[in-house]
Amino acid sequence: MTQALEQRIYTPDEYLELASETRSEYRNGAIIPMTGGTPDHNELAINLAALLKFALRGKPYRIFATDQRLWIPDRNLYTYPDVMVVEKPLQLQTGRTDTVINPCFIAEVLSKSTQDYDHGEKFSTYRTIGSFREYFLIDQYSIHIFKSQLFVYISG
Repeated sequence: MTQALEQRIYTPDEYLELASETRSEYRNGAIIPMTGGTPDHNELAINLAALLKFALRGKPYRIFATDQRLWIPDRNLYTYPDVMVVEKPLQLQTGRTDTVINPCFIAEVLSKSTQDYDHGEKFSTYRTIGSFREYFLIDQYSIHIFKSQLFVYISG
């Protein structure tokens, strides 16, 4: 997940044109191909999304898992969080029908290749979103729960 597509700078419009070809993240001009998740990774994300869907039933929220693109303009980043909760009304990037901009909750399932990024730079980037309130990390390799004032961290 850390190798950029060609070593050139792409515009957001160029990225969006290429985005249909491969699932990738756009980081300030670089296109970073995203690796496929493991079955455990996928199951953890789906289980969390299902729990949230049940817990928030009848409340003004929408729940998205893995394939919903998020735009973070302050950091020039397009990304695909593992799970997002968005308070209604859903806000989309201007001119787009496929890119949300207003999550209040984001969860990431950690892998060995992404855990440092998810803990550090990605969390810092998420904190620039005005609607963002909660961050939840799931470690797929160990069983324990860690909660801090800045985010929630669960292993399992």
